Amino acid sequence: MGNIDLSFTNLDQDKLTELKTYINELERPEESLIHVLHRAQKLFGHIPHNLQFFVAKHLNIGAARVNGVVSFYSFFNEEKPGEYDISVCMGTACYVRGADTVLHTLLERLEIDKGHVTEDGLFSVRDVRCIGACGLAPVVTVGEKVYGHVTDDMALDIIDKYRGEHNDN
Repeated sequence: MGNIDLSFTNLDQDKLTELKTYINELERPEESLIHVLHRAQKLFGHIPHNLQFFVAKHLNIGAARVNGVVSFYSFFNEEKPGEYDISVCMGTACYVRGADTVLHTLLERLEIDKGHVTEDGLFSVRDVRCIGACGLAPVVTVGEKVYGHVTDDMALDIIDKYRGEHNDN
């Protein structure tokens, strides 16, 4: 984990206490890593390295194991997502119907790399393995909102829609 601050001082202490309580109430905490990570992400919105270290410490497992799980599964975020977290399904049905070009269009327009956040903090974009809406392929989600049969033009319209909603607030 390199030169990363692994102290917990920059994390919300009330949320850490809630997470620790959750861990302590588990019957077999060391076997509940995925559940603990879901709870951590629900509490904090993402799972930065120092929070991963906290989880490892309280589950009495290696930090590398925790990081391996966080970095492997696309539904965990190490970086705080944008206000509008965009996911592009790259499952087989979506991929063969052009999801890769939709993803490229989004990244190009937002001028970010996959998994990163725009400078203004509004958007983050990531690819996911399957959203489970194959009949709507290619599929894009923004938070909980699902968009089906997305074209490159529709992807740009989605960005404009959310940027407009943000500016109206």
